[in-house]
Amino acid sequence: MHIGVNERVDWLSTENVVAVITALVGVVATFAGIWYERRVPRRKRIGYRVQMDMPIGSDNRHGPPRANIRLGLFNDLPDMSDATLVLLRIENDGAQSITDTDYTSHEPHGLTAVFTERTVRGVAVTEPGDEHLMDHFTPSNGMAHDGGRIYLPRVPLNRGQHYKLLVLLSGGGVGSEVAVIGGIRDGKVERNRSTTVDDKPPLFSRPSRWITSVLTVGVVALASIIVTGEDASPAPAPPPVGCATGRLDLNGSTAFAPVTQEVARMYQSDCPGSTITVTANGSEEGLRALVQAGAKAASGSPALITVSDGQSNLSTHLDKLAVGLTAFAVVVNNDVHVPGLTSEQVRSIYRGDVDSWRSVGQADIPLRIVSRSSDSGTREVFRQRVLGGAFPLSANSIDCKTPLNPQDTGKLRCELSRTDQVLDTVDDVPGAIGYSDLHTAQTHRNLHALTLDGLAPSVSGPYPFIGVEYAYTYGQPPPGSLAASFLNYLARGRGQDVMRAQGHPPCYSPEGFRECQKEES
Repeated sequence: MHIGVNERVDWLSTENVVAVITALVGVVATFAGIWYERRVPRRKRIGYRVQMDMPIGSDNRHGPPRANIRLGLFNDLPDMSDATLVLLRIENDGAQSITDTDYTSHEPHGLTAVFTERTVRGVAVTEPGDEHLMDHFTPSNGMAHDGGRIYLPRVPLNRGQHYKLLVLLSGGGVGSEVAVIGGIRDGKVERNRSTTVDDKPPLFSRPSRWITSVLTVGVVALASIIVTGEDASPAPAPPPVGCATGRLDLNGSTAFAPVTQEVARMYQSDCPGSTITVTANGSEEGLRALVQAGAKAASGSPALITVSDGQSNLSTHLDKLAVGLTAFAVVVNNDVHVPGLTSEQVRSIYRGDVDSWRSVGQADIPLRIVSRSSDSGTREVFRQRVLGGAFPLSANSIDCKTPLNPQDTGKLRCELSRTDQVLDTVDDVPGAIGYSDLHTAQTHRNLHALTLDGLAPSVSGPYPFIGVEYAYTYGQPPPGSLAASFLNYLARGRGQDVMRAQGHPPCYSPEGFRECQKEES
């Protein structure tokens, strides 16, 4: 067959040369990968990392300057004034499973956790990954602690499995050396350097990742050459890992509703096949609906999550997850030219002791007291945090403009079911006072938030009107369910970005963790 000059030139085009070179690189990388898997032994490895090291005593002499928050849980115990709390994660992040015979220690235990300059006062195993692992953490299997050491059993760990130790210590400062020592047959025990709270170990070793990268570049280059010559539509991106399908209902807090609505929208966009309905019906009403749905469910946990402003004791069957912090605020109509009140003044107003703003140095404007209905979690936080547990006034008006009884000439008091109704009323009625979450209040122009005892509304520090938002389920959602997936997405995934944007520090974040723990205690 005769090949003309033009045909040879066409065959030697840039696209074909790149295609041939890419194919050759791919073949070489493939054989390199096979050789590596056959010749290079796959190591066993146990990694460990310190995920939390925080002071919980009142002694400020220990720890680095950045650790300047002390919870003071042991102020009355002199020998625990320098107490610290460490969360230590131990994981199999090697290429092979580890059995109890792989530990090389001659003692009953397999590994030893060493806390330099500190004394172990107590230890709890948390998040074992798989429930059966808990059976290994017994004294008969070598679990014990002495001084600054914890002796860990010979725990068998499949690839990727882990467990955590929550350790109470004294005698040293935050940041003192923590190490896990011991031996693994044909492997090693090493510290992990990652700073991510719960990231997983890499799926491949470094050589494997390099080979995979080369192959990926080859495939992408070949695909690009093919696509540039064709009019092809891009394939849809696969859903993120951890997505679930089905239907899920969210209800509860109206103050937190803008967050749940946006997170639900994002989840449905990221995870096709999921349908999430959000109903903001108030914390208490939502919790009652959750209890009723759980009682009617034939088995397991219903596909329903309730968000509540603050904790609930409605049922022992409810499981809760702290999600984020909310700063609430007392708000007044702009006709009231007062920048702030004391907590006692607010209590006097809601007790009914004050008829006019004249009592706080303002013009003689009648008071209009706007409140949330009794099924509101915001109202419960307000009652506990600001009113000292009391809420004596009852409503005598529907809209704080007209009394229910025409003969009632006293101050008007109304109760409304949603946050937006409270703010719209305070915004519209001269002399009105109410309360809501700070972020939503800032969207209204004809009202302003008050300082309390000279403190501006904030999610940190001594400001009193703060609450934790909880996500409640009836029992534990089944693994892999849409409810379990959404809770993780909300508290630890992209939901954190939504919370930050709307002024709610996430509980599972550096800026929110300690404040959430403080509010729960």
